[in-house]
Amino acid sequence: MTSSSVQPEAPTPKHTAQPSGPIGFGDAVRACFSKYAAFEGRASRAEFWYWSLFSFLADLGVSIVSIFLFGAGSLVQSGLYWLCILGLALPGLAVTVRRLHDTNRSGWWYAIVLTVIGAIPLTIWFCEEGTQGDNKYGPR
Repeated sequence: MTSSSVQPEAPTPKHTAQPSGPIGFGDAVRACFSKYAAFEGRASRAEFWYWSLFSFLADLGVSIVSIFLFGAGSLVQSGLYWLCILGLALPGLAVTVRRLHDTNRSGWWYAIVLTVIGAIPLTIWFCEEGTQGDNKYGPR
C-alpha cells in the first residue's frame, strides 16, 4: 500500500503588489472595478485620480443622457443619477482607503472629510507620492 503525501497549500498573500510601471486610465478603472470592495492593499496616485476622473465623467454622462431622454428633474432622471452614484460609491471608497494606505496612513483618516476643513489635508495626501517599497499596508 502506497501512502500519498498531501502537500499543504501555500498561504495566499494578504496584499497584492502594484503592477510595475505607469498605470493608464483604462487599467485604473478596471483595477478599481476588480477590487470593488477591497479595502486592504494600496492604490497609486494614478489609480486614485483616474478613478476620480472616471466617476466624474460617468456621473456627468448619466446626468446629461437622462436629462435629454427624460427631462430635467424627472423622477427617472434623478433615479438613474442616484443609481450611478450608488454603483460607484463603494469602489470609490475602497480606492480612497487604498490610496491612504499607499501614503502609510490608516483608511480611517478619510473620516476627517466630515469636518469640511478635512478635505484640505486629504487632497494634499492624495497628491503625495506613495511610500516607496513595502509599508505596513502591503508591497508597492
